[in-house]
Amino acid sequence: MYELVMANKNYSSWSLRPWVMLKAKGIEFTERLIPFPGGDSYELYRAHSPSGRVPCLIDAGQPVWDSLAIIEYLAERHPGVWPEDTAARAWSRSAAAEMHSSFQTLRDMCPMNCGVRVSLHARPAALQRDIARVGELWNEGLARFGGPYLAGAEFSGVDAFFAPVVFRAQSFGLDFGGKTAAYVERMLVEPAMVEWYGAALAEPWREPGHEAEATQFGTLTADHRIG
Repeated sequence: MYELVMANKNYSSWSLRPWVMLKAKGIEFTERLIPFPGGDSYELYRAHSPSGRVPCLIDAGQPVWDSLAIIEYLAERHPGVWPEDTAARAWSRSAAAEMHSSFQTLRDMCPMNCGVRVSLHARPAALQRDIARVGELWNEGLARFGGPYLAGAEFSGVDAFFAPVVFRAQSFGLDFGGKTAAYVERMLVEPAMVEWYGAALAEPWREPGHEAEATQFGTLTADHRIG
Protein backbone atom coordinates (compact mmCIF):
# COMPACT_ATOMS: atom_id res chain seq x y z
CA MET A 1 0.00 0.00 0.00
CA TYR A 2 1.14 3.53 -0.73
CA GLU A 3 2.19 5.85 2.08
CA LEU A 4 1.81 9.60 1.53
CA VAL A 5 4.11 11.74 3.64
CA MET A 6 2.56 15.18 3.92
CA ALA A 7 2.21 18.34 6.00
CA ASN A 8 -0.70 20.19 7.64
CA LYS A 9 -4.00 19.95 5.81
CA ASN A 10 -4.79 23.56 6.68
CA TYR A 11 -1.71 24.94 4.93
CA SER A 12 -0.10 22.42 2.59
CA SER A 13 -1.40 23.01 -0.92
CA TRP A 14 1.27 20.72 -2.37
CA SER A 15 0.14 17.85 -0.11
CA LEU A 16 -3.50 18.37 -1.05
CA ARG A 17 -2.95 17.54 -4.71
CA PRO A 18 -1.90 13.87 -4.46
CA TRP A 19 -4.07 13.31 -1.38
CA VAL A 20 -7.27 14.45 -3.09
CA MET A 21 -6.34 12.46 -6.20
CA LEU A 22 -5.86 9.27 -4.21
CA LYS A 23 -9.11 9.81 -2.32
CA ALA A 24 -11.17 10.77 -5.36
CA LYS A 25 -10.08 7.65 -7.24
CA GLY A 26 -10.47 5.31 -4.29
CA ILE A 27 -6.79 4.33 -4.31
CA GLU A 28 -5.78 2.85 -0.96
CA PHE A 29 -3.03 4.61 0.95
CA THR A 30 -1.96 5.56 4.44
CA GLU A 31 -1.01 9.11 5.33
CA ARG A 32 1.85 10.20 7.52
CA LEU A 33 1.12 13.79 8.47
CA ILE A 34 4.13 15.65 9.85
CA PRO A 35 3.17 19.22 10.85
CA PHE A 36 5.30 22.14 9.74
CA PRO A 37 7.75 22.73 12.61
CA GLY A 38 8.17 26.48 12.21
CA GLY A 39 11.37 27.76 10.66
CA ASP A 40 13.52 25.48 8.54
CA SER A 41 11.78 22.16 7.91
CA TYR A 42 14.41 20.60 5.63
CA GLU A 43 15.96 18.15 8.09
CA LEU A 44 12.56 17.07 9.42
CA TYR A 45 11.23 16.17 5.98
CA ARG A 46 14.60 14.98 4.65
CA ALA A 47 14.18 11.90 6.82
CA HIS A 48 11.21 10.93 4.63
CA SER A 49 11.74 12.68 1.29
CA PRO A 50 14.96 13.03 -0.77
CA SER A 51 14.18 16.69 -1.50
CA GLY A 52 13.55 17.60 2.12
CA ARG A 53 10.03 18.64 1.08
CA VAL A 54 6.60 17.09 1.07
CA PRO A 55 4.55 15.51 -0.32
CA CYS A 56 6.40 12.30 -0.93
CA LEU A 57 4.73 9.05 -1.95
CA ILE A 58 6.37 5.85 -0.73
CA ASP A 59 5.62 2.71 -2.75
CA ALA A 60 7.26 -0.46 -1.40
CA GLY A 61 10.21 1.61 -0.18
CA GLN A 62 10.50 3.63 -3.39
CA PRO A 63 10.07 7.39 -2.79
CA VAL A 64 8.34 9.53 -5.39
CA TRP A 65 8.59 13.21 -4.53
CA ASP A 66 7.04 16.38 -5.96
CA SER A 67 3.29 16.55 -6.51
CA LEU A 68 3.52 16.45 -10.31
CA ALA A 69 5.78 13.39 -10.29
CA ILE A 70 3.40 11.67 -7.86
CA ILE A 71 0.38 12.31 -10.08
CA GLU A 72 2.24 10.95 -13.11
CA TYR A 73 3.41 7.91 -11.12
CA LEU A 74 -0.19 7.19 -10.13
CA ALA A 75 -1.33 7.67 -13.73
CA GLU A 76 0.96 4.82 -14.81
CA ARG A 77 -0.74 2.47 -12.36
CA HIS A 78 -4.37 3.56 -12.08
CA PRO A 79 -7.01 4.50 -14.67
CA GLY A 80 -8.71 7.87 -14.66
CA VAL A 81 -5.92 9.99 -13.22
CA TRP A 82 -5.77 11.75 -16.59
CA PRO A 83 -8.68 11.77 -19.07
CA GLU A 84 -8.80 9.05 -21.72
CA ASP A 85 -9.59 11.52 -24.52
CA THR A 86 -6.34 12.63 -26.16
CA ALA A 87 -7.24 16.32 -26.42
CA ALA A 88 -8.55 16.49 -22.88
CA ARG A 89 -5.48 14.68 -21.57
CA ALA A 90 -3.07 17.01 -23.39
CA TRP A 91 -4.93 20.09 -22.16
CA SER A 92 -5.11 18.74 -18.61
CA ARG A 93 -1.41 18.02 -18.41
CA SER A 94 -0.56 21.46 -19.80
CA ALA A 95 -2.89 23.27 -17.40
CA ALA A 96 -1.63 21.24 -14.43
CA ALA A 97 1.99 21.94 -15.36
CA GLU A 98 1.22 25.65 -15.68
CA MET A 99 -0.31 25.61 -12.20
CA HIS A 100 2.72 23.75 -10.91
CA SER A 101 5.18 26.35 -12.22
CA SER A 102 3.28 29.65 -12.32
CA PHE A 103 0.90 31.99 -10.46
CA GLN A 104 3.50 33.15 -7.93
CA THR A 105 1.65 36.34 -6.99
CA LEU A 106 -1.54 34.39 -6.34
CA ARG A 107 0.44 31.97 -4.16
CA ASP A 108 2.14 34.80 -2.26
CA MET A 109 -0.86 37.04 -1.66
CA CYS A 110 -3.44 34.28 -1.16
CA PRO A 111 -1.66 31.36 0.52
CA MET A 112 -3.71 28.29 1.31
CA ASN A 113 -5.12 28.53 4.82
CA CYS A 114 -8.38 26.61 4.68
CA GLY A 115 -9.89 27.84 7.93
CA VAL A 116 -9.60 31.60 7.55
CA ARG A 117 -11.44 34.28 5.61
CA VAL A 118 -9.42 37.32 4.61
CA SER A 119 -10.37 40.59 2.93
CA LEU A 120 -7.50 41.72 0.71
CA HIS A 121 -6.36 45.33 1.05
CA ALA A 122 -5.67 45.62 -2.68
CA ARG A 123 -5.51 43.55 -5.84
CA PRO A 124 -2.47 44.73 -7.78
CA ALA A 125 -2.06 44.13 -11.49
CA ALA A 126 0.12 41.04 -11.01
CA LEU A 127 -2.56 39.39 -8.88
CA GLN A 128 -5.28 40.37 -11.32
CA ARG A 129 -3.27 38.79 -14.14
CA ASP A 130 -2.99 35.53 -12.21
CA ILE A 131 -6.72 35.55 -11.42
CA ALA A 132 -7.58 36.30 -15.04
CA ARG A 133 -5.36 33.48 -16.30
CA VAL A 134 -6.84 30.94 -13.88
CA GLY A 135 -10.28 32.05 -14.99
CA GLU A 136 -9.28 31.70 -18.62
CA LEU A 137 -8.04 28.15 -18.05
CA TRP A 138 -11.06 27.07 -16.03
CA ASN A 139 -13.58 28.53 -18.45
CA GLU A 140 -11.74 26.98 -21.39
CA GLY A 141 -11.74 23.53 -19.84
CA LEU A 142 -15.38 23.71 -18.78
CA ALA A 143 -16.45 24.90 -22.25
CA ARG A 144 -14.33 22.47 -24.28
CA PHE A 145 -14.97 19.32 -22.30
CA GLY A 146 -18.47 19.90 -20.95
CA GLY A 147 -17.87 19.96 -17.19
CA PRO A 148 -18.67 19.74 -14.39
CA TYR A 149 -14.94 19.13 -13.88
CA LEU A 150 -12.21 20.92 -15.80
CA ALA A 151 -11.58 18.08 -18.26
CA GLY A 152 -15.07 16.64 -18.49
CA ALA A 153 -17.44 14.47 -16.50
CA GLU A 154 -14.85 12.92 -14.15
CA PHE A 155 -12.51 14.35 -11.53
CA SER A 156 -8.95 14.08 -12.85
CA GLY A 157 -5.40 15.28 -12.31
CA VAL A 158 -6.06 18.83 -13.46
CA ASP A 159 -8.76 19.21 -10.81
CA ALA A 160 -6.33 17.91 -8.20
CA PHE A 161 -3.80 20.52 -9.23
CA PHE A 162 -6.27 23.38 -8.97
CA ALA A 163 -7.87 22.10 -5.75
CA PRO A 164 -5.73 24.46 -3.61
CA VAL A 165 -6.95 27.40 -5.71
CA VAL A 166 -10.52 26.42 -4.88
CA PHE A 167 -9.72 26.74 -1.18
CA ARG A 168 -7.95 30.04 -1.87
CA ALA A 169 -11.08 31.28 -3.64
CA GLN A 170 -13.10 30.47 -0.54
CA SER A 171 -10.63 32.02 1.89
CA PHE A 172 -9.92 35.22 -0.02
CA GLY A 173 -13.19 35.79 -1.88
CA LEU A 174 -11.67 35.34 -5.33
CA ASP A 175 -13.89 35.48 -8.41
CA PHE A 176 -12.44 33.97 -11.58
CA GLY A 177 -15.34 35.01 -13.81
CA GLY A 178 -17.49 33.22 -16.33
CA LYS A 179 -18.76 29.86 -15.17
CA THR A 180 -16.05 29.33 -12.58
CA ALA A 181 -18.23 30.05 -9.53
CA ALA A 182 -20.22 26.88 -10.25
CA TYR A 183 -16.96 24.95 -10.56
CA VAL A 184 -15.77 26.24 -7.18
CA GLU A 185 -19.09 25.25 -5.61
CA ARG A 186 -18.88 21.79 -7.19
CA MET A 187 -15.36 21.24 -5.95
CA LEU A 188 -16.20 22.35 -2.42
CA VAL A 189 -18.77 19.55 -2.15
CA GLU A 190 -16.51 16.92 -3.71
CA PRO A 191 -16.34 14.24 -0.96
CA ALA A 192 -12.54 14.20 -0.87
CA MET A 193 -12.44 18.00 -0.59
CA VAL A 194 -15.06 17.96 2.18
CA GLU A 195 -13.02 15.38 4.09
CA TRP A 196 -9.80 17.40 3.72
CA TYR A 197 -11.51 20.63 4.76
CA GLY A 198 -13.07 19.09 7.87
CA ALA A 199 -9.73 17.66 8.94
CA ALA A 200 -8.01 21.00 8.27
CA LEU A 201 -10.46 22.84 10.53
CA ALA A 202 -9.89 20.31 13.30
CA GLU A 203 -6.08 20.50 13.31
CA PRO A 204 -4.66 21.83 16.58
CA TRP A 205 -1.47 23.22 15.09
CA ARG A 206 -0.80 26.89 14.39
CA GLU A 207 2.47 27.57 12.59
CA PRO A 208 3.38 31.26 13.04
CA GLY A 209 4.94 31.72 9.61
CA HIS A 210 1.91 30.41 7.75
CA GLU A 211 -0.44 32.35 10.01
CA ALA A 212 1.41 35.59 9.25
CA GLU A 213 1.38 34.90 5.51
CA ALA A 214 -2.41 34.59 5.48
CA THR A 215 -2.92 38.17 6.65
CA GLN A 216 0.14 39.83 5.13
CA PHE A 217 -1.96 41.44 2.41
CA GLY A 218 -5.37 41.57 4.03
CA THR A 219 -7.52 41.67 7.15
CA LEU A 220 -8.76 38.56 8.90
CA THR A 221 -12.56 38.55 8.90
CA ALA A 222 -13.26 35.04 10.20
CA ASP A 223 -11.53 31.92 11.48
CA HIS A 224 -13.57 28.72 11.21
CA ARG A 225 -11.02 26.40 12.78
CA ILE A 226 -12.15 24.37 15.75
CA GLY A 227 -8.92 22.59 16.63
